[in-house]
Amino acid sequence: MAKKRISKVVKRIESVNGHRRTMFEMVCIRTPNEIGKVEDFFKEVNKVARLDDGTFYRLFVSATEAVNNAVVHGNKSDLHKKACVVCLLNADSVVVTVTDQGNGFDPASIPNPIDEQNLLKESGRGIFLIRSMMDRVEIRPSANGTTVEMMINLKRLR
Repeated sequence: MAKKRISKVVKRIESVNGHRRTMFEMVCIRTPNEIGKVEDFFKEVNKVARLDDGTFYRLFVSATEAVNNAVVHGNKSDLHKKACVVCLLNADSVVVTVTDQGNGFDPASIPNPIDEQNLLKESGRGIFLIRSMMDRVEIRPSANGTTVEMMINLKRLR
């Protein structure tokens, strides 16, 4: 029998200023081996969001990349630290927030992966990929960790 990977998903439906929104929260991830939970989480989100395949792919790949960065680079795979995922589904957008408990970093210090000297490097493409696939990306580093907020504008898709 296949082992179920999904962590507990908390779903809340709220009304803010007369607009309905759905918030999904996932139990946090501590190791790279748990990254597969992200796919299961976003499949649960998509049961409500009903995104087309291309939009779901953008969301899933970007979120997976952000969680992997949070676990491996932010938390340094420390089992005592967590990377948490929240997805907020509005009528006009999908907003995903990934937060780690690392030491923060300067996003401007990340080398451009398409510069010639970086083309053959095995890492360094995650943030570039996220920025390429999402409509808006904000990276907020702090001494207590980094928050990456990514948004897909659903109005553009209609």
